Amino acid sequence: MLSCTCNSHTYRSTSRRSFSTMKEVGTDNASSLLTSESVGEAPVLRPVSVRAKCSSNVQSTPEIEKKYVHGVYDAIAPHFSSTRFAKWPKVSAFLNSLSPSSLILDAGCGNGKYLGLNPDCFFIGCDISAALINICADRGHEVLVADAVNLPYRTGYGDAAISIAVLHHLSTEDRRRKAVEELVRVVKKGGCILITVWAREQEDTSLVEKWTPLNQRYIAEWIGPGSPRVMLGVSFILIQKLVSGLDNAILVDRFYDKSNWCIILEKTS
Repeated sequence: MLSCTCNSHTYRSTSRRSFSTMKEVGTDNASSLLTSESVGEAPVLRPVSVRAKCSSNVQSTPEIEKKYVHGVYDAIAPHFSSTRFAKWPKVSAFLNSLSPSSLILDAGCGNGKYLGLNPDCFFIGCDISAALINICADRGHEVLVADAVNLPYRTGYGDAAISIAVLHHLSTEDRRRKAVEELVRVVKKGGCILITVWAREQEDTSLVEKWTPLNQRYIAEWIGPGSPRVMLGVSFILIQKLVSGLDNAILVDRFYDKSNWCIILEKTS
């Protein structure tokens, strides 16, 4: 994997940072930020409402995602979080390759297992699941509820971004492409983006046989009856197609790791 080193910038003098540099979140409903404030000597996270501003069809969440992704992750958040603690070596290597004081944006942070992995960098995470974001907040991370297709950050806000096992939860190619475009938008010129997706080309074919096609989507039983979770296996050809149309980023690395396709992009303008 190529080492992507972003320019060093000091963003804050303390371990906390306000979200005044963010744009309004554009999801179907009003979203919220979790920002820090002092209570006694300890900073704590408080929800701050954010006005929704969404008119684009690609940013309007399909019902299948609301039901089988958002709803299910909110319902299973504690169990899901308890099983998500191992950090993938390739993701760790990417995060540790970044310059000290880099601001890293984790889009689809889940339970926040990668937030704070590099102690020399600053992290902000977002996820569509309010329940998972609450888990992150309880752990002291700076997080907010937001949709991957409409990230609530100014253009060029971060030094780097990651999207780990997120794109295959989006139900249309347009939404997956928009999510990639958003990741590129929110980093500075020269910033790097690591994206991983669950690969359709699995080393263990029994993993693929569990999924049942539903309008080119894949539904699987998760932890109990009536709790399916949308998973979309993405072929390498499809992920190449997603990034090939970008006019402001180049592909600097690609690899297959732990049943996932992984790519690293660098923003060029």
